[in-house]
Amino acid sequence: MRIYQAGPLFTEAEQQWHRAFRVRLQAAEYEVIWPFELFSQEDVKHWGKEAPRRIMEADRTALESCDVVVALLDGAQVDDGTAWEIGYAFARSIPIIGIRTDFRRGGDTDHSRINAMIEGSCTQLVSSVDEVLEALQLIAPH
Repeated sequence: MRIYQAGPLFTEAEQQWHRAFRVRLQAAEYEVIWPFELFSQEDVKHWGKEAPRRIMEADRTALESCDVVVALLDGAQVDDGTAWEIGYAFARSIPIIGIRTDFRRGGDTDHSRINAMIEGSCTQLVSSVDEVLEALQLIAPH
C-alpha cells in the first residue's frame, strides 16, 4: 500500500518527527510518499515565480498515486497545506487517517478535537503512531 504522508514540514522538529514516522511506516512494509522529498530547495529557487504552482502540482500528482493519506494534525490549527491535501484526498475518495498527538482542543464543537471540516473528512482520527499502524491494518492488511 502506498501512503501519502501529509503534515507541516517547515521546522526541524516537524521534519524530525516526519522522518521517524516514515521509518516506522517503512518498517511495517508500506511505501511512503513524503512531499518533503518530492523536490529540493534548489528546485524551488530555480522555479522562481512558478514555484507555488509547481509545488502544488507535484503534491497533487503524488496524492493521486496513493492509496491512503496519513496526516499530522498537531498545532493550534491544522497546517493550511495539509488541510488542502486532506480536502483533495477526500474529494477523490482516498481514505484519510488523521494523527493528532497534540492534547489541546482545536475543534468547533464540544466533541471535536480539530476543525470540523478536517475531522469530518478523516476516515479515522488517532492519537499515536501505534494507532496509525493499527488503522492501516484495518484499511488494507498485508
